[in-house]
Amino acid sequence: MDWLDQVKWDAQGLVPVIAQEAESSDVLMFAWMDREALRLTAELGRAVYHSRSRGKLWFKGEESGHVQTVHEIRLDCDNDVVLLKVTQQGHVPSIACHTGRHSCFFRLYRDGQWHDIEPVLKDPDTIYKQNA
Repeated sequence: MDWLDQVKWDAQGLVPVIAQEAESSDVLMFAWMDREALRLTAELGRAVYHSRSRGKLWFKGEESGHVQTVHEIRLDCDNDVVLLKVTQQGHVPSIACHTGRHSCFFRLYRDGQWHDIEPVLKDPDTIYKQNA
């Protein structure tokens, strides 16, 4: 059986993916992959996701330069969630979030409110290509 056939794809042909920093174990982001994205990730050793909003493959870092080098690809016990162990490239300290932060999980719930607990490391307007 093909290794991709062992993944439980949802009705849209997608699987949820968690990107975790290999060195620190920080959870950097959550995204989606289709079969082609997962195949390319394994083949290239860099994270390739499926952008639901754009309806196409998204090579992490294609605009920002914040590429994720993939060290391990893991599948959970139900075969329906993928975990990538990655090294985040392109900025020190690393930026994985489109808001210019290290992690997409920068909001902490405390005392009935959400609090931003991680700083913006780089202004997103200077990271991404501007639409002309």
